[in-house]
Amino acid sequence: MKLAQSRLDPSLVSPEELDRLAEMVFEDERPALIGREGVRIDLPDPIFHLLVRTVRAMQEGKSIVLLPEDETFTTQAAASFLGMSRQFLVNLLDQGAIPHHHVGTHRKVYFKDLLAYQKQRDQQRRKDLDQLFEKAEAAGVYDEQPPEDES
Repeated sequence: MKLAQSRLDPSLVSPEELDRLAEMVFEDERPALIGREGVRIDLPDPIFHLLVRTVRAMQEGKSIVLLPEDETFTTQAAASFLGMSRQFLVNLLDQGAIPHHHVGTHRKVYFKDLLAYQKQRDQQRRKDLDQLFEKAEAAGVYDEQPPEDES
């Protein structure tokens, strides 16, 4: 899937259409997609809620990008996604922290592997912050007031 085909920019939908979508209220009926030919497809709740979040994001002027989990990223794109330098990412790949494969001489990373690494990294960061908080609290410095400035 090409990124350009996966990207939904809010400029492609008029503000009036976005407003109309946001005003839709589903009360007793199950949410559904209805085609021009009248074909109705009932939507499962998770898909309906995803579409609602999509409309809200577009109202805020945000673009939406849909990627399958098996989408491959270059090392530069993967590094940008994770918010790190390309060289740091390459080091992680060489250490085996993130699975990758080669296409010719180029390393490629699956999106699902980036998401798994990101989740693991965020969990580790949370754990480290919790431990730091516990140490500060045990030392009695967490609620300590800074000395007043005597200027």
